[in-house]
Amino acid sequence: MDAPLEPAGFVVEVGPGDRIHFLDWGGSGEPGVLLIHGLSNTAWSWAPVARRLVAERHVVAMDLRGHGLSDAPTGAYTGDDLAADVIAAAEGSGLLNQAGTVVLAGHGFGAIVAALAAAELGPRCARLALVDGGWENLAETTGVDVDEFLRGLDEPPEVLASLDAFLADRRGYDPATWDDDQDRAARATVVETVAGRVVPATRPHALEASVRAMFDYRPAEVLARVTAPIVALAATSPPPDLGRVRIDVIRLSAVGHNLMRYRPDEVTAAILGR
Repeated sequence: MDAPLEPAGFVVEVGPGDRIHFLDWGGSGEPGVLLIHGLSNTAWSWAPVARRLVAERHVVAMDLRGHGLSDAPTGAYTGDDLAADVIAAAEGSGLLNQAGTVVLAGHGFGAIVAALAAAELGPRCARLALVDGGWENLAETTGVDVDEFLRGLDEPPEVLASLDAFLADRRGYDPATWDDDQDRAARATVVETVAGRVVPATRPHALEASVRAMFDYRPAEVLARVTAPIVALAATSPPPDLGRVRIDVIRLSAVGHNLMRYRPDEVTAAILGR
């Protein structure tokens, strides 16, 4: 049996001393696909989908600033900054140098970032896939302000008591879909301390700034500027009526928000336009 495909890691400089890390899964076929993870996650969350896409496309998954192996500047987390990082990763990885267009797919917070980048890219974005996010005004849908939302992100102390406890919690969401990729994706989101506990790997200032960017996002305004076809995969609430914005909506029953883990075949098909 062939060994599992391992992506190569690279960085692209987006500013003096600021680098964005991405995993290049290889593959060929145009347009290439850039995958953008959600809040407090990393590029590894896309592994199940990347392994499927690579048979037909050049596939890259990036770490957002402040997440994974990307740098975490103390400022510069606006929508413009995040969109610029996506474009830099698309160009630095060679995706935009092949056919001149790229498919963007984002999950949760990554869907917001993907939409912002798609609006900036204009005709250079061939398709936009919003995976359980990217269509919500969070202040309206959550009914809380940004500070209350931030307080709700804290993990229970027992989950962070040890790496084993943390992995058991993540495995428990759906044991049938737990594998080496899920183990690696989970491990990438925490750091084990000398005392044996774990703490989130996403830097606190980056997490707060990212959440504030999420609350600043106005989907109707941004998505109206996207010229590419838009597909939305919804596991929770479907996209609302956004006026003149046309979105092809696919409703998926799933264990939870992480559709790349629970429904990778459907996510892959939607990204490819099938």
